[in-house]
Amino acid sequence: MLRVNGINVFYGDLQVLWDVTFEVKEKEILVLVGANGAGKSTTLKTISSLLTPASGTIEFNGIRLDHLPPNKIIEQGIVHVPEGRRLFPEMSVEENLIMGSLYGEAKSKRSETIEYAYTLFPRLKERRKQMAGTLSGGEQQMLAVGRGLMSRPKLMMFDEPSLGLSPILVQDIFNLIKKINQEGVTILLVEQNVTQTLAMCDRAYVLENGRNVLEGTGKELMANDHVREVYLGI
Repeated sequence: MLRVNGINVFYGDLQVLWDVTFEVKEKEILVLVGANGAGKSTTLKTISSLLTPASGTIEFNGIRLDHLPPNKIIEQGIVHVPEGRRLFPEMSVEENLIMGSLYGEAKSKRSETIEYAYTLFPRLKERRKQMAGTLSGGEQQMLAVGRGLMSRPKLMMFDEPSLGLSPILVQDIFNLIKKINQEGVTILLVEQNVTQTLAMCDRAYVLENGRNVLEGTGKELMANDHVREVYLGI
């Protein structure tokens, strides 16, 4: 479904990704594992066209993405739920949701999708007129996911969705991601909670210092000595 082939990405003169290559299959949960600074968030930003690779290609369902603007990436069916939520704090819950449905089919089916979002997150419906900046951390994460769903994505990319949440809310977020996947949406996940993500994913790639170093199923990587020592503390 998504093919990232040999991308090299720079911030100014600083190279942060070296020949990163991976693929995401339709309807699977794929995880990118790595320490802070490994290049995981940069990879998602490059797929979203917030960054442009110096070389390499990105294809989604056979269409080249690596030189399209971000709004065209969304129109292709890819949505990015960023680290830190990145909501519009002085807009209401409902206005934030609407901002996720500005293009094509998402716009024409906005009413239907917003009801779906409220079904998933009844708390957001209760607070639909409340300013996003006044929500709790867990509610803000719900809103970030809901806004992403408003674009009716084929592929959802999550960057550190459990960041700053209590253990109970972390489990709720992971359960929600699994539910979204079970309803047919492909998932590309970046997350520091390696144990839980490897347990729930179909496949994973390990990034270290901007390079692919390992790949396999979640079970295979959980049994890998390097992964166990460096990321699982075993």
